[in-house]
Amino acid sequence: MGIGSKARRLALLAGMAVCAFGMSAAEAAGKHKIFLSMSFIGNDWQAEAANMVKAMASHKSMADKVDLQVQVAGPNAQRQIQQINAMVQAGAEAIVIFPISPTALNQVVKNACDKGVKVFAYDAEITEPCAYNVHIDQEEAGRVTAEWLVKKLNGKGNIIAVTGVPGTSVDDLRTKAAKEVFAKHPDIKIVGEAVGMWSQAVARTELSKILATRSWDDINGLWMQVGCFTANSMQLEAGKKVSELLPCAGEGSNGGRIQMLPEGTEVEGATSPYAPLGAPRISYASPPYSGALALKLAVEALDGKEVAKKTILPLPVVTNETIKLCDEGTWAEMKAGCNAFKPSLVSNPGWFASIFSDQTPEIGLAAALVGQPEE
Repeated sequence: MGIGSKARRLALLAGMAVCAFGMSAAEAAGKHKIFLSMSFIGNDWQAEAANMVKAMASHKSMADKVDLQVQVAGPNAQRQIQQINAMVQAGAEAIVIFPISPTALNQVVKNACDKGVKVFAYDAEITEPCAYNVHIDQEEAGRVTAEWLVKKLNGKGNIIAVTGVPGTSVDDLRTKAAKEVFAKHPDIKIVGEAVGMWSQAVARTELSKILATRSWDDINGLWMQVGCFTANSMQLEAGKKVSELLPCAGEGSNGGRIQMLPEGTEVEGATSPYAPLGAPRISYASPPYSGALALKLAVEALDGKEVAKKTILPLPVVTNETIKLCDEGTWAEMKAGCNAFKPSLVSNPGWFASIFSDQTPEIGLAAALVGQPEE
């Protein structure tokens, strides 16, 4: 064999070794290849949920088991379908997904399942029977909050409704349930409605459009999937007194929950409008830990454990009577029932506070803020 031929052969063998190593690194380390498929990311909830998934994957109980890769499709079902196909072709063992549609992904999900891939949807649903779903009862969320608002208004008044991301099961089910409640009370009138995309910034824009043709004095209450914090802020900007803030049924943002605390409560880091106002509220949330729990359940399923096809999470509901400030934001504090965090701990008022679950001791405040697991 000539020197040139020998060199080429050695180079070929080296290349094959590198290829083999690259292809089998995760398997050799005993790791499951899992993808996180996100859709819309233009809001605080999605970013926080992604942080908690990443924190779960890096926890000491998971780090040796999980090779996590993340892709974002945006609010585009076709792009998410293409990405899921690519994940399957890349050797995915499981896909944890926030689905942009409950039905549009069914065929690609079935194809994945047929190839042995475990598909776990979090928060929003996938209706394909082979998929696993982890979420709250979204209809209950819409119903409970609408009933609270009706009671607060004594069954009569003009309200504004701000919905979520169109086409998702989350938005469809919440809005449907709430409107069914309002329909039972003919003296409750929805005088303004807008798509809020689960974003404080979008809620402000849409409320501004509605208020261009009417006054806050024409409104008696608000039902908002996201935006109560912003609505309260806008009322103060318009000259309303704290005692005149309208009742708002809406999301579990930390800013909104701090505003629920009695006016005058001393809270480290609080400055108006991110401050205790005694704002009349019911605050609920799809817990952002749902994606992390879906990842944990996916690993259990891959390890051969029995996992339910549907996991219904408890609906975290907080009112002015049950709001409780966390001192340091430890997991133990949250387990004891605190449900709001000091602005000195959480600078972003749009950040979601319902991060505690007995099922996920691996993740806490640092996970939701910066993607770091508990020790």
